[in-house]
Amino acid sequence: MKITGSRLASFLRQPGPEIAAVLLFGPEQGLVHERALTLAKTIVEDLSDPFRVVELSGAALKADPPLLVDEAAQLSMTGGRRVIRIVEAVDGVSGIFETFLKSANTQAFVVAEAGNLTPQSSLRKLFESSKNAASIGCYEDSAGDLRSVIQESLGRLGLTASVDAMAYLIENLGANRLVTRGELEKLALYVNGGGLQDSTVVSRENAIACIGDSAAMSLDLVVYAATGGDSQGLDRALAKAFDEGTSPIGILRAVQRHLQSLHLTIGKIEAGMAADKALFAIRPPINFKFKSQFQAQLRNWRLGPLAKALDLITETEMDCKSTGFPAAAGCHRALMRIAQAARARR
Repeated sequence: MKITGSRLASFLRQPGPEIAAVLLFGPEQGLVHERALTLAKTIVEDLSDPFRVVELSGAALKADPPLLVDEAAQLSMTGGRRVIRIVEAVDGVSGIFETFLKSANTQAFVVAEAGNLTPQSSLRKLFESSKNAASIGCYEDSAGDLRSVIQESLGRLGLTASVDAMAYLIENLGANRLVTRGELEKLALYVNGGGLQDSTVVSRENAIACIGDSAAMSLDLVVYAATGGDSQGLDRALAKAFDEGTSPIGILRAVQRHLQSLHLTIGKIEAGMAADKALFAIRPPINFKFKSQFQAQLRNWRLGPLAKALDLITETEMDCKSTGFPAAAGCHRALMRIAQAARARR
């Protein structure tokens, strides 16, 4: 069965005794891992328990096809249902899972983590069509989802975010759920551990001081390299952003926001507003570290080419949401085209 929408939260809390296995897949690997842990802990709270939890890889299953069924048949020495965690599950082990699901007993609960599977994936089809299995797609958080994650994460640590801080955090987090939670824990430690304030409210200044250099800087480097015509810098910045878990769609949206700021500001200047006043009016404000680069781009770009660049970003994001599209390569190609356009205008 396929678990989506309003059913998801309750399923993650209690998958049900009839479910023998769950497949988690998608481009947001931080969320895949987080949800896998959440599901596993509904059965065994301590996932380091060697008697009730075992972890296998997709490669191990390929090398020893009976391994999954054999592990599932084992009884825990301490009693209770066992958890079998599978990492790096791929279509090549679909037959192994099919055999398991046909003979499965509910003494074992299998949680499988996979990459971004297409609807044609044999593994995904198996889990979606089986009555005793479930599949859950994991995608980048929306602004609403991210707001909930921030509120929940800070709330557990005795903090809340001010309106301005929340807006900043939503703008600069969200590409990877595990990275987001790690950044929020670091923020809480910065505020509480540093003795910065007696209040339990996180300010925008706190958020910028703690998270700005780690989360936003990588995106800024991509954005300014692309729109500034620096192809070599763009290659390096994109590689770093991808390594940090930033999604192609998250990168495209950051570039889109920057292009929109350029378009709006140039429009005001062409309508007669003084350049410094138009620059001051930008919200959110331009990062002071990139102010001179932004001013140079105001002189280099014009409304027509900016509109074409925005169209390209929109088309590429739509492509990235299509099944089977190589999102990272598509993002790279689109930003290189924008960098070439910027360089040609110098």
